[in-house]
Amino acid sequence: MGFGDYPKEYNPAVHGPYDPARYYGKPDTPFGQVKISELGSWFARRNKTPSGIAGACSRAWWRWQHKYMQPKKVGMAPFFQLLVGSMTFFYVINYGKMKHHRNYKYH
Repeated sequence: MGFGDYPKEYNPAVHGPYDPARYYGKPDTPFGQVKISELGSWFARRNKTPSGIAGACSRAWWRWQHKYMQPKKVGMAPFFQLLVGSMTFFYVINYGKMKHHRNYKYH
């Protein structure tokens, strides 16, 4: 699978139009239905290669896009999610500078 190609599991005759938010591989047990004793084997079945991680991030991005950004009537939720995400990101990267401005009690 090269960059920009369809997944090897995708078959247009079977699956129809390509959906970037869908996983076309063999279905597995959803994480919410995994028992604690089966958790190790469930994680072992995940694709931990860089292309597998990139594919999972891409599917998550497109699911978020389809759910929040691309409906006909978009609410305020995606804008607040981006706002809170950017606030958290900038807090984390500036934490080293802000921790020196704490108010300490010296008694």
